Amino acid sequence: MHAHPTTRPLLIRGAHVVSMDAARAEHRDGYVVVSGNRIVAVGSGEPAHEDGTAIHDAQIVDGTGCVLTPGLINTHHHLYQWITRGLAADHTLFEWLTTLYPVWGGIDADAVHVAAKGALAHLVRTGCTTSTDHHYVVPREGGDVFGAEIAAAAEVGIRFHLCRGSMDLGASAGGLPPDHIVEDIDAILEGSSEAVDRWHDPSFDSMLRVALAPCSPFSVTGELLKQSALLARDLGVRLHTHLAETLDEEDFCLEKFGCKPVQYMESLGWTGPDVWYAHAVHLDDRDIGVLAASGTGAAHCPTSNARLGAGIARAADLYAAGVPLGLGVDGAASNESCCMLEEAHHAALFARARSGPRAMTVRQSLELATIGGARVLGRENEIGSIEAGKLADLALWRIDGLAHSGIADPVAALVLGSTPPLELLLINGREVVVRDEVRTVDEDVVARQVAAEHAALVAKAG
Repeated sequence: MHAHPTTRPLLIRGAHVVSMDAARAEHRDGYVVVSGNRIVAVGSGEPAHEDGTAIHDAQIVDGTGCVLTPGLINTHHHLYQWITRGLAADHTLFEWLTTLYPVWGGIDADAVHVAAKGALAHLVRTGCTTSTDHHYVVPREGGDVFGAEIAAAAEVGIRFHLCRGSMDLGASAGGLPPDHIVEDIDAILEGSSEAVDRWHDPSFDSMLRVALAPCSPFSVTGELLKQSALLARDLGVRLHTHLAETLDEEDFCLEKFGCKPVQYMESLGWTGPDVWYAHAVHLDDRDIGVLAASGTGAAHCPTSNARLGAGIARAADLYAAGVPLGLGVDGAASNESCCMLEEAHHAALFARARSGPRAMTVRQSLELATIGGARVLGRENEIGSIEAGKLADLALWRIDGLAHSGIADPVAALVLGSTPPLELLLINGREVVVRDEVRTVDEDVVARQVAAEHAALVAKAG
């Protein structure tokens, strides 16, 4: 099954267009014109005369009863976990990790390929057009696990940011992971450099970029964090890690380093506009000030944080401080649904649960899922909003069915209602989902492959 880029211009008309441009313009009876992989025109009513050349012989998509948003951007994930869902369902983070590390230790490139294909196919079904992946489990005999997930992303047709993860602090040295899935620092730095050389595409319409991503303060050494930051800046790529996810981690940092997680990362050169942290749940006012002043970003993962009982991030405070803030589904073993739109839903609800009914509006939570995520990844000039000249990553949601009809505000319908059917998903101008069906891979075949890999992996862990 193949989906090709649209060869004719595409005109989506009659939808409620939520542009997420600088003015946050919305067009109640809106249109968008796409040519190749670019958006060429956006507006209300019928396309203006000057857009006429772009829509001559255009393929028409009737958006009546739909809301059109920028494609959603997932700023934190662990694709390999798609084949280990539902395990340790009632554990704390550290209990969950110690239960699952032995299972994860059995993965190889084939398992990662299947898991990534399943996870990414599901993500596009939930409106996601760009996904990161933080992969840090590198078994010694596992084959090319990074190449495996990159191949899966290409098959699904999603814009992809590989975060080349790493761990160098195994159980024998006081870390959590088993020794056979950690690497030594020289191998990590060499592998990181090689990943950037092999795959990183910095071009405007890039479908594949690479960031360097040591796992977390309790699974890597300070030396690896320091050397990775130097290498990333030398290579001109971004930096990503988990930070301040649980109070256990804060206790660990205070005991081992004599300071809290953000202070620790500051001391190692891990702040700046090229850095983003996953979770950032347990931050004080000083920490938020550091992130804001340095332009350091955060990936807010409300569903996973709730699933593991890690806490509720101060998302409204981070947003108000101007911290670049996006959303992440996080690993599928701590968020079995991995629905990008659900993250926007939960971001709004949890912000209000924590800080009151006006803490986050439905439009702000949708902003985190779109232009906010683009800013976190340093791509706000390319993706994240519906503007002429930007890349054609678009999600058209049907909201005239029973679940949503009669909800006065289309954005409230989208963010507060149940996840609506996806009428069309364009990624780089290519039709990847049409009428709620993935057109690039066979979902039924992938589902069977995922079930088989899950069974094999659990059996291997014994």
